[in-house]
Amino acid sequence: MVKRCGRAHRLGILVMLIASVLSASPRTAHAKDTLIWLLRDFPPLTIFTGPQTGQGAIDRLMPELIARMPEYNHQIMHVNCARGTQMLQDPDVFACDPTLLWTPERAKTILFSIPTYATPGNGVTIERRHHARFAPFVDNEGYLDLAALLESDTVKTGIVAERSYGPTIDKILRSTSLPDNLILHYGNAAVGSMLQMERLDRFQALISYWPEARYHAQQQGIPLEELEFFPVRGAPKYQFAHFGCSKTDKGRAAIEIINREMRTLRTTELVSFYSEWMVDKQQYLRDAKTFFDEAEH
Repeated sequence: MVKRCGRAHRLGILVMLIASVLSASPRTAHAKDTLIWLLRDFPPLTIFTGPQTGQGAIDRLMPELIARMPEYNHQIMHVNCARGTQMLQDPDVFACDPTLLWTPERAKTILFSIPTYATPGNGVTIERRHHARFAPFVDNEGYLDLAALLESDTVKTGIVAERSYGPTIDKILRSTSLPDNLILHYGNAAVGSMLQMERLDRFQALISYWPEARYHAQQQGIPLEELEFFPVRGAPKYQFAHFGCSKTDKGRAAIEIINREMRTLRTTELVSFYSEWMVDKQQYLRDAKTFFDEAEH
């Protein structure tokens, strides 16, 4: 009887010691932070509706990246561009957006990762039936003089509210003396909606990425031969996108982990995923070999 009591006593002490160690463990002492991933309907990066839902390049990347970030609980939230910007600028929200262009204005309130993928530059999509209206502003190499077009007061142009189109186009849009001819869209699936509005002649041009406009046109049954795309004179062939996170200590810690993982994933996974959506996949893959040679800023 005495031996059994001694054994029970020793077992009780062991249980208390284990409980003490577990309670002191950092893993259990603090709940994981929840990182909110802000995803916009942004084909072919993220696709929210239709038969290819979840098959965008970023859609396919996110499970791999999340698996490499066990430090956090993860929540996916679908937002439009304006709402996503608002949340990233809220110091009480811990969030990241994987599809942002860097701009000086955004860098004041958002932390940016290293460049993670290169997208063909933005340009102007029109209906081919309106070609004659744009021809005077297109040079022999097919580049559109967007500044001259906007100042001509001959067309109205659709743009996505709060979206950056890169420094060249952003500067042109800010400096136009006829801002009333820019039609802002604040909703979800903005480019898809604007394609429909363009067909109804609500405006005659929209600014977007060509792969994005192509995707929406195909989903809506718009023959691609009825559309025409003009790159903008002075804009780069490719623009680098980044992850953007809340400008807080939590956001800074997340960016460090994202940078560490994306140095690998951007070349082993994301380039391949994104190339599937390019008009000329092989040319994109050839160009991609040098994308990150000098892109560590």
